[in-house]
Amino acid sequence: MSKIRNFCIIAHIDHWKSTLADRMLEITWTIRKLDHSQMLDRMDIEQERGITIKLTPARMQRKGYDLNLIDTPGHVDFQYEVSRSLAAVEWAILLIDASQWIQAQTLSTLYQAIDQWLDIIPVLNKIDLPAANPERVSTEIENVIGIPREEIICVSGKTWENVDKVLDAIIERFSSPEEFKAKNPKKFNINA
Repeated sequence: MSKIRNFCIIAHIDHWKSTLADRMLEITWTIRKLDHSQMLDRMDIEQERGITIKLTPARMQRKGYDLNLIDTPGHVDFQYEVSRSLAAVEWAILLIDASQWIQAQTLSTLYQAIDQWLDIIPVLNKIDLPAANPERVSTEIENVIGIPREEIICVSGKTWENVDKVLDAIIERFSSPEEFKAKNPKKFNINA
């Protein structure tokens, strides 16, 4: 089986999705540590407003695996780009701010990902903030989404804490694209 993982990050605006993506690129030595953030948000308006408008792919390598990230917009106004991202991957990281509740737009995108048979890794970001409450948000994830709290990874994109664990989880928890395709033929309209 191939050593490839194709994934996107599902997140609401201001949950530091682009910051987490930057840390992943830096940890894997795909790019060097940046003086500015949001490497994948290249358009002027994206940088100015701190939002992702257009999906952007990035390839990283870790432990002999090719990790293909598609940076996905977090706002419902860019639904077409979100749907394109979800169609192109087999897995998704569900990124939630540890200082907030799960946002409705995030749930909407998550349900689309589930409809595409994507496997999900839940990640709580911003655990370094004073207002962070990972226990409360983990309970909410378990109760609302049904993902066991043991599967949740708590990180800080700002301080780099546990970002390496997310990369390792992508390798360890996700199957190869071939296994995904065999398990989920409806996504590809194969004998569906």
